[in-house]
Amino acid sequence: MIAAALLAPTVAALVLAVAPRAFAGRRAAELGAIASLVALVELARIPVGRPGTLWAEIDQPWIDLIGARFHVGVDEVSWPLALLTAFLTLCCCIWLWRRDSSPALVALLMVIAAASIGVFVAQDLLLFFIFFEFALIPMWFVIARWGADDARPAATKFLLYTVTGSAIMLVGFVLVAIRAGSLQIGQVVEHGDPSLTGAILIAVGLAVKVPLVPVHTWLPDAHSKAPTVGSVLLAGIFLKLGTYGLIRLNVQMLPEATERIAPWLAGLGVLGILWAGLACLAQDDLKRLVAYSSIGHMGFVALAIATMSQTGIVAAVFGSVAHGLITGLLFFLAGSLKERYGTASLAALGRGLFGRAPWRAVALLVAGLATIGLPGLAGFWGEFLTLRAAYEPASLLPQTFSVVLMVIATLGIILATAYVARFARMLLQGVPTRLDLDRDIVRREGLVTVALLVPILVLGLFPGLIFDLFPPIGYAP
Repeated sequence: MIAAALLAPTVAALVLAVAPRAFAGRRAAELGAIASLVALVELARIPVGRPGTLWAEIDQPWIDLIGARFHVGVDEVSWPLALLTAFLTLCCCIWLWRRDSSPALVALLMVIAAASIGVFVAQDLLLFFIFFEFALIPMWFVIARWGADDARPAATKFLLYTVTGSAIMLVGFVLVAIRAGSLQIGQVVEHGDPSLTGAILIAVGLAVKVPLVPVHTWLPDAHSKAPTVGSVLLAGIFLKLGTYGLIRLNVQMLPEATERIAPWLAGLGVLGILWAGLACLAQDDLKRLVAYSSIGHMGFVALAIATMSQTGIVAAVFGSVAHGLITGLLFFLAGSLKERYGTASLAALGRGLFGRAPWRAVALLVAGLATIGLPGLAGFWGEFLTLRAAYEPASLLPQTFSVVLMVIATLGIILATAYVARFARMLLQGVPTRLDLDRDIVRREGLVTVALLVPILVLGLFPGLIFDLFPPIGYAP
């Protein structure tokens, strides 16, 4: 099942690369959608096993000289994120279902999807790193080639930041593997904590991908210049590679060393929440506003991870999935506005979208409310459990310090409410100021919008779909 989920997008990418003319226009997007659907179905077929064990595990010899193995499997942390990757890729292919779709663009999306799923299933450090890197170069081409006219500097900045982070992480991998005598994540855990230096280097490398302040500056530029599908994959999938790595490699593989750097991780996460909230209040470009909001949401996830408690891990996984769905929807809607009007400026788009395109306005409002964590929508549970994890005594953070962080994070929610209300007032409400080019959601846009709204509502009302994958909160193994 895991092998099929990896092979489907890989084969699709190879076919599109070898015979692009045979899949011109809509055919490329159709092939990508089929491959993504196959990956989604194969991942969904994986039987849910006992928490803390690997499901659908494959462990085969690979490079005997260094002890590397093709070792893959999922658990309660990685399975929801792998499903999210296949689902968002499917939505991107549906979005590209039009006559001028580029086979090269769809092929790159397939490579990114296969590599990202590979990161979530890898149980070998070398395999993790290879999959991690395979997603970077294709994204540079997606931004530089299909983004805005001046997108290349933003794409290059993204690549330089992330490659530098990867290099730092690789040094950490080497130190950990040498001390533990193994590249297998499970064996490193059994060996005990090998190296504080290794844990720090891995955390720094992953912080660039999350991203945490102050290594976040590549994100707004990349998002504002990327094509719609590029922004969706950056926010919905790429950022999760960083947060998942912090859970799998730091908290679970190197817990004792990570305890010593957890206060720094929590502090930077909360700083990102506050910084992002203030930055969003100053944004006129809708795509940059959503990009900065992602930094804030990832700050909540980082705070949850830093508590190193069971509640925090559940909050981090739920918050990551919810953010992928909500921000993916926001970027699809913002991208459709930019494609139609040639700008994402709130001032240029004009007021009164409720009167001009009511269905699009309703979708934007629901996504905005989900962003601030309105109860009943998916965004609520990640933030609520993060605050609980920061407050409860089970957290490994100093109690006074964690309470202060919780208060500041709550202020971030207030700021989020303010910037969502501002964007709703400037774009959705009021007397329509322009009617030219106004058109409500078309069929492919409506299909993607409904496909994302449904899980946002379902997870908000039935959070047990993810909670039940974990032991009951408060359980002591």
